[in-house]
This record gives sequence, C-alpha cells and structure tokens, in this order.
Amino acid sequence: MVAKPMAANRKPKPQILIVLHQEQSSPGRVGQLLIEEGFDLDIRRPPLGDALPDTLEKHAGAVVFGGPMSANDKDEFVKRETDWLAVPLRENRPFLGICLGAQMLVNHLGGKVAGHGDGLVEIGWYPLTATDEGKTLLHWPEMVYQFHREGFSLPSGATLLATAENYPNQAFRYGTNAWGIQFHAELTAVMMHRWVVRGAHRFELPGAQPGRDHLGGRMIWDMHLKRWLVEFLQLIFERSFLPVHGERVAAKRSGEGREHTRIG
Repeated sequence: MVAKPMAANRKPKPQILIVLHQEQSSPGRVGQLLIEEGFDLDIRRPPLGDALPDTLEKHAGAVVFGGPMSANDKDEFVKRETDWLAVPLRENRPFLGICLGAQMLVNHLGGKVAGHGDGLVEIGWYPLTATDEGKTLLHWPEMVYQFHREGFSLPSGATLLATAENYPNQAFRYGTNAWGIQFHAELTAVMMHRWVVRGAHRFELPGAQPGRDHLGGRMIWDMHLKRWLVEFLQLIFERSFLPVHGERVAAKRSGEGREHTRIG
C-alpha cells in the first residue's frame, strides 16, 4: 500500500478576502495576525481590475481596507465595491471595514460620508473613547492612529462602539457580523514611515499633526493599539481562531485575566 503524500491529507486553510486599493498597498498587521492564526489571504485590488466574488461561501470573512480615494467618488470600482457589500451582509459573513472600507459600508447602509464642518482632519494620533456598548466587548485603546479627511454618520440600526471629539463616529457594529472602524491599527512601522513620507503634504491641513508626532506617538501608544487589534480580530473571526487567543479572551469576558498580556 502506497502512503499518500502528507500534503494530500492537509485540511485547506480558511480564507479571508482582503480588499486593497493601490498596487503597493499591504494588509499590514491585520494580514500578519490573520496568517498567524491559520488563515490564508485572498487579496483582490478592485481599482486594478480584480473582481470580487459573488459569494463568500468559500471564505471565512472579508476585510476592506482604506485608500486615498473617497467613498463618494464616482469611479466605477467605488460603486461596484460599495454595492458588493450586500454579499457579506446577506450571507452574514464576518466583515471588517477600515477607514474607506467602513465609509463604503456606511454608504451602502444609507448613511453619509462627509468632511468635518470646519474643515478639520484627523492625521496623527488622537484620543478615542469607548461607548458603554463598546466596553462590554473588549478594552479599547485611549489613543489611535488616524489618516482621514472624511468621516461617516452612524447608519440606522448600527451600534456605536467608540467615539472621538471631532469625528464622533469611530467604530460601529451592524447586525452580528459587520464592523467598521475609522482609525488605523493595521500599520506596521515600515508602513507608517511610508505614509509619513508620502503624505507629508497633508500635515498642513487643519487639525493634522507633524510627521515627528506620528512616529513619536507610535513609540508610546502603538503597543496598546496592537493589543486591541489582536482581540478585535478575535472578536470578529473568533470561530476560526486558535484556542490560545480564544481562551485569553474568554477569561477576560468572564472577569478573569483583566490585566492584559503584552503582545509583541
């Protein structure tokens, strides 16, 4: 009897659909953490012509990332991508929208995406306040990294999870499996350096912080932001995560282990 190759006996890894918006864009720390937890990444770039799947039955969920464009732009891919969000909502698959991705979700749900009334932007590190509903889910960071000129209204039927002074809608949940966040927890150190260099012209906008504060703030607050991201991804994709994280979060929710373990 001939033994079958080990590869033939391996169970395929669950896939997460990753939607990016530039040729050089990366899923960053989100992608790294998902891979560490046993997922494969199915990366698509709609602005470059990549199609999005008609169903997510072969995926464990989806993450739509940010980009320099507006969710209100008239580009074909923006409308196509916004309309496509009906798929994870209809199939009740785990979905996370980050910055532009969250704004597309808001537009899809009938909300509004617009700039601040006084022209203020959030580019740098800014305080974040969890709502009571957010606090029941997990511990939130006090400072988060932002890079946006537009914000969003809270869609009808959505639950606000975190807020801030100038852009009050920072994180929300819609239904059981759709999530949107305005801020960026996915940036690696290399990504942040690249954003600071390429986005330096935006540091003159009202409310923006100088580049040195972006990098200096990372040394102070990024550890807490990464810790939050690990638990947030676990919350969204918890049924597929490895036991080590599930046990830690389960203990936290039951009132045990309230002191967070430092992560990476």
